[in-house]
Amino acid sequence: MQTNFSAEQLQDPRIAEADGILQRCIHCGLCTATCSTYVLLGDERDSPRGRIYLMKDMFEGNHDASKAITFHIDRCLSCLSCMTTCPGGVDYMHLVDLARGHIEDTYTRPVKDRLIRRLLVAVLPHPDRFKAALWGASLARPFRALFRAVGLKEIAAMLDLAPARGPALSKGVAPGVYPALGRARKRVALLTGCAQQALRPEINEATVRLLCRHGIEVVVPDDQVCCGALVHHMGRDEDAGEAAKRNIDAWSAVGREGPLDAVIINASGCGTVVKDYAHMLARDEGYRERADELCVITKDITEFVADIGLASPVIWSGLRIAYHSACSMQHGQRVNSEPRALLKEAGFSVAEVPEGHICCGSAGTYNILQPKIANELRDRKARNIESAKPDAVAAGNIGCIAQLKDACEAPIVHTVELLDWATGGPCPEELAHLQDRVKKLESFIQERAE
Repeated sequence: MQTNFSAEQLQDPRIAEADGILQRCIHCGLCTATCSTYVLLGDERDSPRGRIYLMKDMFEGNHDASKAITFHIDRCLSCLSCMTTCPGGVDYMHLVDLARGHIEDTYTRPVKDRLIRRLLVAVLPHPDRFKAALWGASLARPFRALFRAVGLKEIAAMLDLAPARGPALSKGVAPGVYPALGRARKRVALLTGCAQQALRPEINEATVRLLCRHGIEVVVPDDQVCCGALVHHMGRDEDAGEAAKRNIDAWSAVGREGPLDAVIINASGCGTVVKDYAHMLARDEGYRERADELCVITKDITEFVADIGLASPVIWSGLRIAYHSACSMQHGQRVNSEPRALLKEAGFSVAEVPEGHICCGSAGTYNILQPKIANELRDRKARNIESAKPDAVAAGNIGCIAQLKDACEAPIVHTVELLDWATGGPCPEELAHLQDRVKKLESFIQERAE
């Protein structure tokens, strides 16, 4: 794609970055076939190619963001399916990030939109505040129709997503050191997340059990914070950068106390952003080098377990598990084979989900800010999952689990909960009704031998 930036414009490193990305686009349109919003809406402006033209015009003309471009950029999920499809290697992720930052800097949103976004920023990245909000949401759920009637669809969407019984009662994984069982093979830091601690602390508990059982010492730093993904995707680049720096400081401190073999992430939406810290802080002299080093050792939990080798399962079920590959996992991190292979090694039968490249509609805060599109994508995903006739669904991202939990007939759990169960951990509460189909491996082998 030909661009027409002036030499003066290209002195701005953000514009220079945008120019380099735009020039790789050959406007072939292959991305439209796999773009969730284009497939759903059929509007070229809601496709990667269409948005690229809108962003090009905005950046080249040095324009403030308009209402129209904000509307269409806001409707982008950042699912990154287009990047998997693109033959030219267009870095759409960083281009749309630049556009969101420009929108945040130059466009004045309506008062209601500003207040909703400030509320999300004030609550979601902070586990304690999030838990308190979930208690309030459990009381306000009966009034969802009223909120919709008065035009507060975002508040109604929050209440739809909130658990009916309030936040999980488990305190989850506290900061500290969790020693390896037996000889320590490796030492890792675990990012426990923000939403995950409030919505599904069992995921972190299963992660720690699984790692310790495999001879891994797990350190949960006291001063780590939200990864920054939630604010980053709302264009709040400074806030995201500060979160990244705090986490880098926390993990660097762990590394000074002893060898740090990996930073483990068990929410793929977080993992995509943490693995991008090197890019986010590329122009920060104080953090660039450490960001580079930490990005190299940042691993999704399934990547790490695949590297060290999964222990032999102690149960065997043959349960049919539909694997939902989160967009941030398959497109953002390109982690595809590891989760499926591990589930099979653990004794589960893995079923593929049709249209697996189409987003479920979660996408961070998207299902709150764009509930109509998000709900249509959720229902489409749920139909595709149910067509696989699974006993249960596995996913590697808390956002997807929260989005799909009430839409699917089959229960949905995190991949790590299944791996933990298969290698000696407790059965996930959601799968308790399936326990009669599970056998201890010794009994299973004995039966086969007889």
